[in-house]
Amino acid sequence: MPFELFIALRYLISGRKQRFISIISFTSIIGVALGVASLIVVLGVMNGFSSNLRDKILGVNAHIVVSNAQGTFKGHSSLQNKIKKIPGIIEVNPFIYSEVMLRSPYGVKGAALRGINPHTAENALNLKTTMSKGSLSSLTRTDSDEPGIIIGKVMAEYLGVGLHDLVQMLIPSGRQSTAGYSPKIQPFTVVGVFDTGMYEYDSSLIYIPLSTAQKILGFSGNRVTGLEISLKDIYAAPKMKKEITDVLGGFPFAVRTWMEMNKSLFSALKLEKTAMAIILIMIVLVGSFSIITTLIMLVMEKKKDIAVLMSLGAKPKNIKKIFVWQGTVIGCIGTFLGYLVGLSLSFVLEKYKFIKLPKDIYYLSHIPMQLNSLELCLIGLGALTLCFLATLYPARQASLLQPAEVLRYE
Repeated sequence: MPFELFIALRYLISGRKQRFISIISFTSIIGVALGVASLIVVLGVMNGFSSNLRDKILGVNAHIVVSNAQGTFKGHSSLQNKIKKIPGIIEVNPFIYSEVMLRSPYGVKGAALRGINPHTAENALNLKTTMSKGSLSSLTRTDSDEPGIIIGKVMAEYLGVGLHDLVQMLIPSGRQSTAGYSPKIQPFTVVGVFDTGMYEYDSSLIYIPLSTAQKILGFSGNRVTGLEISLKDIYAAPKMKKEITDVLGGFPFAVRTWMEMNKSLFSALKLEKTAMAIILIMIVLVGSFSIITTLIMLVMEKKKDIAVLMSLGAKPKNIKKIFVWQGTVIGCIGTFLGYLVGLSLSFVLEKYKFIKLPKDIYYLSHIPMQLNSLELCLIGLGALTLCFLATLYPARQASLLQPAEVLRYE
């Protein structure tokens, strides 16, 4: 063990005559520990919210959507075959989108209609895992004259319907008669109810078979609204967008990724996460400033010891190392305790989920937690760096002491 480290540890441990300094050292350790622990927990919660929100969004939306600037288009089969040849593509599905009204004996609700292919949609959407009643395959039912429909949990509660109940769809493409405009009405049987946990989706989205949507909306010639594309790597969406655009030849086709479609939401989450990190780093800064105070007071208290060491042959750089070591040890202890408290609290929050959230306000029932190994490393590195920088000024002042001046009056 270097003698500088040995002396630094002795100064840190033996505090019989310097109890006040020891209290400040303890406060410095607690400050660093609280800062590190807070950063770990808060960033873990923010990561959990972002990850959970991303999974829910991608559960009902594709990774990439291809649309046509001129509206609906036909000939999607050939486009599907071209896109499927691109490496990294899992599935390409046509879909139809329209806005309709649903009516039951208990109410009327506006809805966003999605016409999908039930046989291949499971590979592009995560509907299977969000189904609370019924199944996606039930859309192809043939035991009833009415086609099947899947609706969200919130909409089912609003309309007062459940499995096998009848709802009527009011379609804008109606007819103009002498009595006025009358929308087209099509009865459907509820064959499934999904629960994504997000109010916006559960209260507005409905799914029906693609062929049924084409028929009731009057899309002749096998026309569709667009194509939904699922990827092996969701973060490769920007790269895949360029390749898909090259294959389609650009205009009139428009290609959008899930990042672009939800850019404002994820940008807000990222900004909030950054702001929280900056605020919590201030706690670590408070701890590091306490280290400066501790070392300055220790230098003043240990002037005689420093002078004796220099008289015995210790060089200024050795004196400097003693106080750098002491501040660094305080930082290491504080960082270690911060990791211990932060990781323990994160584990407890993740396992026992004892902090509940109101479902009518948030889309989650409890606080989520997701730790990122890179962020954990950066937190520790940042804390240790701040603590190390806090030692430089006091250590330099200690190395500049003149032993003759100090010992003259001893």
